[in-house]
Amino acid sequence: MDITTLVIVGVIVVLALIIAFSSLRIANEYERGVVFRLGRLIALKGPGLFFIIPFGIDRLVKIDLRVITLEVPPQEVITNDNVTAKVNAVIYFQVVDAQRAVTQVLNYINATSQIAQTTLRAALGQATLDELLANREKINQNLQKIIDEQTEPWGIKVAVVEIKDVELPSTMQRAMAKQAEAEREKRAKIINADGEFQASQTLANAAHVISSQQGALQLRFLQTLVEIGQEKNTTIVLPIPIELFRPILDAMSPKEPHDGSPSAPALSPPTTKPG
Repeated sequence: MDITTLVIVGVIVVLALIIAFSSLRIANEYERGVVFRLGRLIALKGPGLFFIIPFGIDRLVKIDLRVITLEVPPQEVITNDNVTAKVNAVIYFQVVDAQRAVTQVLNYINATSQIAQTTLRAALGQATLDELLANREKINQNLQKIIDEQTEPWGIKVAVVEIKDVELPSTMQRAMAKQAEAEREKRAKIINADGEFQASQTLANAAHVISSQQGALQLRFLQTLVEIGQEKNTTIVLPIPIELFRPILDAMSPKEPHDGSPSAPALSPPTTKPG
């Protein structure tokens, strides 16, 4: 074999190796290869090792199938009750159809972000401030449903939409603080009044029980003396029934006729005229 033949064989081997290495592609487990052959879409490639036709015949676009976390920038929102707030959110989505994610939209990440921003402003504009603060889970589900319906033709599945933060004006924050303080004061007064009512009701029941039993009052009196004696007091106050002093009070009061007629006035002594 002459030198010319060896050179030709060497050139052919080198070209074959170049073509082989240029056509060799590797896709990870979470990636899929969308291949266009002369502009026409063919079957997906990957994961693993696969070959394409080089020199511009096949064009490969790799698509990541993992969940993508997209943070929505703060949006100026006017709620249904005319309160201005800044709201930001986070979206978790992933590509479920790599071919549609390439052929149906130019940039699926940017498109999903724009859809999320417009949907966030539109959906929160229909809710009041109280609903935005109290029913956040319901609003998140509504946002997820709307965004998922709009991105489904692109082969994208929106799994979760979460509102991260709601920034309110300082005047509204002060008003809400006053409202919360007034609400707490109202609850405190209601609890205090309820305690007074229950205490008075219990005292009334106790008085009814004591009045229905003859010896209950005496037993309560003796128990009170025991409690006073435990405190090592030198002064003891003994309650005395008013009936013990009734005869003395009756004796000291002026006597009146029993028939209720007014008493006769006293007669003055007669006077005599000088002769």
